[in-house]
Amino acid sequence: MQITNQKRLAARLLGCGVNRVWIHPSFVDQVAAAVQTDDIREFIEEGWIKAKPVKGTSRVRARARLEQKRKGRRKGQGTRAGTSNARNPRKNRWMRTIRSQRRTLKGMREDTTISPAQYRRYYLKAKGGSYRSIAHMRSQMVLEGVELSGGDQ
Repeated sequence: MQITNQKRLAARLLGCGVNRVWIHPSFVDQVAAAVQTDDIREFIEEGWIKAKPVKGTSRVRARARLEQKRKGRRKGQGTRAGTSNARNPRKNRWMRTIRSQRRTLKGMREDTTISPAQYRRYYLKAKGGSYRSIAHMRSQMVLEGVELSGGDQ
């Protein structure tokens, strides 16, 4: 019993490919006997013939992987493809540190922790790369006799 033509007609009516046409196993004989498009249309209305849903690519595994990466996993030697500079460029590291240092200095100048003259001095030192971090900059200020507020050091 061949149902190739019936599947082709159904595919045209359903607006899908031949491989997505599903025929109810109990009514295969009746569908095989159908010759006209109207008969196939009737079977579709009765629910004997349906279009299978489109198969997509599951994102479950991808989401799980992304969640792990957000926790800092999956970053070992075997995963790395670029140099350390490509993965975290020197310029970006520098921008992050200098911007945070300049922000801190600006705040100190505004709340009069340091004078404008001191601000200029420490600004230029920061620009020259004297400080590794904000904490390092603060500790150097303390060593040089700048009085920082209680919560800082």
